[in-house]
Amino acid sequence: MKFSMNEHGFTGHLPFGELHVSTNEEHGFRPYQLLVSSLAICSAGIIRKVLDKQRMPAQDIEVEVKEIVRVAEEADRVSKVHLHFRIKGDIKEAKMPRVMELTRKNCSMVRSVEDSIDIIETYEIV
Repeated sequence: MKFSMNEHGFTGHLPFGELHVSTNEEHGFRPYQLLVSSLAICSAGIIRKVLDKQRMPAQDIEVEVKEIVRVAEEADRVSKVHLHFRIKGDIKEAKMPRVMELTRKNCSMVRSVEDSIDIIETYEIV
């Protein structure tokens, strides 16, 4: 990964293209948006893998970020993120607590911030 400065922030040069990052969302993704996106997509990807292994493949998984709490007095740090997963498929409700436990245990992004950001994960089967 390589990032270079531009007029409004930075451009990341990544294998799948360029990523524009700026403190002004008119010119790119804001850093906190990328952090929250990493948490959401990492978790959803692990849910997908766990469901596949348990022979309950998801037809679709949608992630909604229901809440982001930032602490203005601490450089606007992210202190809480609520991720809500809508999972479509023939999923056994009784197995979902274990699926969510394994997801939290195996998501590297959540594990990386678990001591500094309160991650709330809820789900519904649709």
